Amino acid sequence: MIKSIEEYLRQLKKEMAGCDRATIQDALSDAEEYLRNTLETRPDLAEADALPTIIKKYGTPDEVAAAYREIESRVPPTLAPARHSDGKSFVSRFFGVLADPKAWGALFYLLFFALFSGIVYFTWAVTGISLSAGLIVLIIGLPFLGLFILSVQGIALIEGRVVEALLGVRMPRRPIFPDKRQGWWGRFKTLFSEKHTWFSISYMILQLPLGIIYFTVLITLIASSLWGIALPILEKGFDIHPMLINGVQYYAPVWLMPLTVIGGILLIILTMHLAKVLGRMHGALAKALLVKY
Repeated sequence: MIKSIEEYLRQLKKEMAGCDRATIQDALSDAEEYLRNTLETRPDLAEADALPTIIKKYGTPDEVAAAYREIESRVPPTLAPARHSDGKSFVSRFFGVLADPKAWGALFYLLFFALFSGIVYFTWAVTGISLSAGLIVLIIGLPFLGLFILSVQGIALIEGRVVEALLGVRMPRRPIFPDKRQGWWGRFKTLFSEKHTWFSISYMILQLPLGIIYFTVLITLIASSLWGIALPILEKGFDIHPMLINGVQYYAPVWLMPLTVIGGILLIILTMHLAKVLGRMHGALAKALLVKY
């Protein structure tokens, strides 16, 4: 018989072994929130006496684990990568990337959101750490540090939702449940000592250099692709000569123009494939640093 919430959570985590880490985090947060909130409505009973009735209504660890596995099998992330090639040929997969929503989602995230969020995350993380260190000797130092850590938890949750929506990587959908019995000081010490907090801060700092790299590489490849595709149109259609070297305009040979168009199209396709690969890598990094369990 389970006599404490901590024991229930340990058994639930054990029953969910092999599940996605984000799913485990959501399951544990849901279970802890329900058990503790329900337990508060039974102040007349000890925890060990009240839990059997509560668990009977909520479900045993194995029942809850089975329910979460069923839900996850039916409701995967919208842009989750396919587990198989669906029998498509190499040519179909190569050119089909242009109609792949996963590739476009990754391209949008890496080209626009990663750089913008990186600037915001990096600025907030560095500012929060600097001010917290500077104010720690004052009476407002600890409250400010506590608010900063709470903001990091919120940013990690929001970033996870964006990563899941655009990169198709399963991320936590619920915030980590805070144990109200600890009081504000106990919760502060717990958050401060958890590696998840510092991993989240590390992610926020890394987002800026990664965002710059993603933007630079992808925008260079896209610009080169469009240049190759547009070269014949600009020269023959509008008499614009984009090849300018040392102030001298050069005409592309007629035989070269079809090759530049083909090369531009192939390069844009390769860029989309690169975006998918980078999206998977960034999603793996986000899961490693932003998921607690």
